[in-house]
Amino acid sequence: MIQRQQSLWLLLSTICAVLSYILPFYSGTRQGINGIEKAIIDATSTYALMILTGISLLLSLFTIFIYKNRKLQFRLCLGGILLSVLIIVLYFVEIKNLSGSISLSSIFVFAILIGYLLAAVGIRKDEKLVKALDRLR
Repeated sequence: MIQRQQSLWLLLSTICAVLSYILPFYSGTRQGINGIEKAIIDATSTYALMILTGISLLLSLFTIFIYKNRKLQFRLCLGGILLSVLIIVLYFVEIKNLSGSISLSSIFVFAILIGYLLAAVGIRKDEKLVKALDRLR
């Protein structure tokens, strides 16, 4: 299970999703009721980000363990790709009205997407290899 390349990429997505809860995506200031206040945006900033990041975390963790069903694993990776793109869009919608800068730790949010993409490529290669071996029999 873990010796497969795509399992490692999915594990990377899981770890990065956990880190996105801990480390900020954006830090800056916003105009509040009491004047200017500090603003830090991470996965716990809004309910939508918290829920979607949690779903992405559970999806990548679940997808690791269904390695025997490559077709379902590939579909779940595609769903994870769409979900992580939605998460990135939500982050940029949140920072639209703030002034500050994107943190270096925002790389973890993008690494979730990259992990899903590379896992999907690995699953696709495995599926092609199995089909080629079935033709040879």
